[in-house]
Amino acid sequence: MPLGLNKKLGILDPNWKESMEANYNILVIDNDSFIQDACRQTLTKHGHNVVQAKSGHEGLALLNNWSFDLILLEMNMPGEDGLLVLAKIKDLEPETIVVMISENGSIETAVQAVKLGAFDFMAKPFTRDELLKRIGQVQRNRRLNIEKLYLKQSRNQKIESAQIISNSPAIEKIKEMIAMVAPTETTVLLQGESGTGKGLAARRIHEMSQRKAGPFVSVDCGSLVSSIFESELFGHIKGSFTGADKTQYGKFEMAQKGTLFFDEISNISLEIQAKLLKAVEEKTISKVGDHKVVNADVRLISATNQDLQKAVARGLFRKDLFFRLNVVSIHIPPLRERKEDIPLLLQHFLNRFGSREGKVIEGLSPNAMKALTEYHWPGNVRELENTVERLVVFARDKIITTQDLAYSNTVLSSLPVKDPLCLEEMERLHIMKVVELTEGNKTRAARLLGIDRKTLRMKIKKHQIPENSNQNC
Repeated sequence: MPLGLNKKLGILDPNWKESMEANYNILVIDNDSFIQDACRQTLTKHGHNVVQAKSGHEGLALLNNWSFDLILLEMNMPGEDGLLVLAKIKDLEPETIVVMISENGSIETAVQAVKLGAFDFMAKPFTRDELLKRIGQVQRNRRLNIEKLYLKQSRNQKIESAQIISNSPAIEKIKEMIAMVAPTETTVLLQGESGTGKGLAARRIHEMSQRKAGPFVSVDCGSLVSSIFESELFGHIKGSFTGADKTQYGKFEMAQKGTLFFDEISNISLEIQAKLLKAVEEKTISKVGDHKVVNADVRLISATNQDLQKAVARGLFRKDLFFRLNVVSIHIPPLRERKEDIPLLLQHFLNRFGSREGKVIEGLSPNAMKALTEYHWPGNVRELENTVERLVVFARDKIITTQDLAYSNTVLSSLPVKDPLCLEEMERLHIMKVVELTEGNKTRAARLLGIDRKTLRMKIKKHQIPENSNQNC
């Protein structure tokens, strides 16, 4: 039934299938009290927060104290020009979506409204289904805009599924904890050395949560410049500081309905800690340069390689924020304390990088596996991953040997070579040693090897020995 004709609110069509997100802040500006009440009852029934204004002047006054996701604006109110009110709204809140409504609007007026920044135009009378469908379109449009920004900023990040590779009892216990805490809304603090996989654990929690359909937004607290950190988190409005030429979303808004992950949270300043605490407690944020509040419907996960309790004792981290973030604490052990995972991780990374490089790598020789397993891995899983990637890039056969460890210049290159050498491999290593000894001078190297310079060049090419172009030939 048309909202503009019947003053009785009926039941929404049960066949309505448009998806509706809750907790939108909606401002209805209309001098018709029935339209206001009808919109409020329909929209609040579907989880939205509705504020009413009887005139454009009253609506603009509300905009000075609150941010709205959507404004329904009557085009023809007594004594007011709806298009002028629209222009003032877009000047105050460029990102706010405005849908114009009118009983006597023409196509020309609707086109003019869209040119001035209106999202769409609805003619009165409109039904509940029409109203809700339009709200759904607005929501999808806003979500797409934020997702585009999120994807643009995360284009270089790895988006693959969070698979925790392990055989060790310690990690199996952590996987059980993740399975228990993931479906809840509680905050989680992940602790452990750098490179142990805290980010992987955070993503796994997100993928197993009720928010898995929403975005997973990561904040690297160690790499952001402190002067722009607040803007990165909360966004900013146009003109709030030098260089702020447009209003911008922050990480909190990008993570709406999803998970916000603070990596190495011990690096944030006490000033930002205070604002973060306020956002966690009130579930609202304000953009830099703006006092209006925006809902922050996010789940927080934090990670640190520092002892936050010691940081609290030294006055470097707020105690109240620590308690807010440390509701559930999960400690991820270093790789040296779970060496039974190393062979499994090695094979996993060999398969991944081998596939990427188009190489078939079947595994490692016994001595190479022994060397990698016994190494203490100060950089943990991240160091192991980087090492395997380098090995795959330089691999010349299906089996990686200790010679490959030396050839790829890994951290294990100083280990003694123990694999049995074929005659061809001995020749390659001998030529490499002589070329290195002569500092790349091929004439001297050929003389020491007892061969001519042309033969040396052929053997260097055959064995794929790196040449130093800066040395004389």
